Amino acid sequence: MRYVDIQWRKSSKSSGAEGNNCLELAECDGEILLRESDNPDVVVRTTRAKLRAFLGGAKEGEFDDLA
Repeated sequence: MRYVDIQWRKSSKSSGAEGNNCLELAECDGEILLRESDNPDVVVRTTRAKLRAFLGGAKEGEFDDLA
């Protein structure tokens, strides 16, 4: 499936020295889509509940060792 007409969003913190290397999110047909801006044809689909759980963990620092 091509995701051409979707409004992709990225963090304002994504712009900088790394150029086009950022993650983008969009909503389509009740699902959340995730892709890397430098490889836009690879899209991961998930639910709002799963994204909410992941973001909650990220906000609490559960993945800080990976950054």
